[in-house]
Amino acid sequence: MKQRLEQLLESGRQAILLTQSDAALQEVRVQLLGRKGELTALMKGMGALSADERPVIGALVNTVKDSLDDLITERSAVLREEEIARKIEGERIDVTLPGRRVSLGSRHPITQVTQDVSAIFASLGFGIEEGPEIEKDFYNFEALNMPKDHPARDMQDTFYISEDVVLRTHTSPVQIRTMLKHQPPVRVIAPGTVYRRDSDITHSPMFHQIEGFLVDRNVTFGDLKGVLSAFVTRYFGDEIGIRFRPSFFPFTEPSAEVDMQCVICGGKGCRVCKDSGWLEILGSGMIDPEVFKSVGYDSAIYSGFAFGMGVERIAMLKYGVSDLRLFFGNDVRFLQQFV
Repeated sequence: MKQRLEQLLESGRQAILLTQSDAALQEVRVQLLGRKGELTALMKGMGALSADERPVIGALVNTVKDSLDDLITERSAVLREEEIARKIEGERIDVTLPGRRVSLGSRHPITQVTQDVSAIFASLGFGIEEGPEIEKDFYNFEALNMPKDHPARDMQDTFYISEDVVLRTHTSPVQIRTMLKHQPPVRVIAPGTVYRRDSDITHSPMFHQIEGFLVDRNVTFGDLKGVLSAFVTRYFGDEIGIRFRPSFFPFTEPSAEVDMQCVICGGKGCRVCKDSGWLEILGSGMIDPEVFKSVGYDSAIYSGFAFGMGVERIAMLKYGVSDLRLFFGNDVRFLQQFV
């Protein structure tokens, strides 16, 4: 029995030292010291020993077991250190390699145009107001001289949430809210997101507008022309020609569309401007007295003008973009042109 125990200790030592992984070491542990292991099998033969031999062999069994346990523990520590060394070697950073360049973001062209246009009007003395995108019918239509049966409502292609709640079709409701809060003089622009049921290469169901208005004593159409002419020349350049063309809007009277010379052909006529040499950029007009009545302004004392432009259209003209959908496609190749 003693000889067999000594042989088990030596063979176990060799098996433990030859292991190259923690999993293999655990298999050796089970083989040597498990419930069905070699040491357990030897211990079953102790019943055949004499009373004098049992204490001696029992002590030797404990010595062998403790020795094998110690060897396994030592080998496990060595294997862990070797694993750590391999990981450190594999994860070592080569400091001679060039670093990764940090990609810098930039403002989206719609954001850029909104900020640039707002800055021009701010320099002309206009404040900036914002309002909710989910709007009541009163602010979006009725207060702007568009009652329930007004045909101009059909021009808006409205998204209705309920009978009296809509996704705003323009930022003009901000003008109503502002006039209800402030007495003249008032000079404000209202940039923001608007919604209409329309979608093609020049229209989107969600787009952006900048509308503005000025109310004071003795405001004339000449003031309107002066402000909008200053904006167009400052944004597009002094060489760009502009014209005012009669139009209709339910909340202004008289009303006018503002056209500028085609930026593609320089006014000579091309496919983009339909050979007219002109491109429409915004709508405008003198605020209708019915609108003043809705907000409690005395139209006998005060007058004013209002205007509105689509940010996407201004961006398309500014940068020569032919398809509105490019602004919303998130194509990095397109957006990188505006860095």
